[in-house]
Amino acid sequence: MSEKKFEEAMKRLETIVESLEKGDLSLVESLKIFEEGMKLLHFCSRKLEEAEEKVTLLIKESGGKVTQQPFEVEEKQDP
Repeated sequence: MSEKKFEEAMKRLETIVESLEKGDLSLVESLKIFEEGMKLLHFCSRKLEEAEEKVTLLIKESGGKVTQQPFEVEEKQDP
């Protein structure tokens, strides 16, 4: 999957959920967009985890000074 912006992926995921909830797609079409939705969900979850890691790296020092430590993002492998 090409790299997408988080917001674009979320919007597409919302569209997929709406289509599946309507229930007017064939089984084959439903399975196809469900699979796409699962990939988007994985992508969005990974981006949220990365953001959470960045936030937790903000460390408040004893003097009240806030510093940020750099970190490396590791690509997680699919199981």
